[in-house]
Amino acid sequence: MADLKKLAEEIVGLTLLEAQELKTILKDEYGIEPAAGGAVMMAGPADAGGAAAEEQTEFNVILVSAGASKINVIKEVRGITGLGLKEAKELVEAGGKAVKEGVDKAEAEDIKAKLEAAGAEVELK
Repeated sequence: MADLKKLAEEIVGLTLLEAQELKTILKDEYGIEPAAGGAVMMAGPADAGGAAAEEQTEFNVILVSAGASKINVIKEVRGITGLGLKEAKELVEAGGKAVKEGVDKAEAEDIKAKLEAAGAEVELK
């Protein structure tokens, strides 16, 4: 078995470029992606080339406007968020507010489709 303490010290001692290269090797050769907030991921944003190439994994669904059928949009917002009628109405009338934050791409696309079907204008950020 490998000396884990020595391995940990070697990982901590990596330069940003070496950490980015390690991340690429783990992903390409072994299918391992570091969790958000991990040591390898922390090194990524300092490397402008590597950070730009990473795909966004969490999205915020922003309700830009309710459109013509505000009542249908309020119903959808209530169903998606679990908010009460008053809170959902306030969120819809405010515009530019996040309906859901930190969701994966599939869920964000699903929410966007439901809200657009109800007549709302929606953005994913």
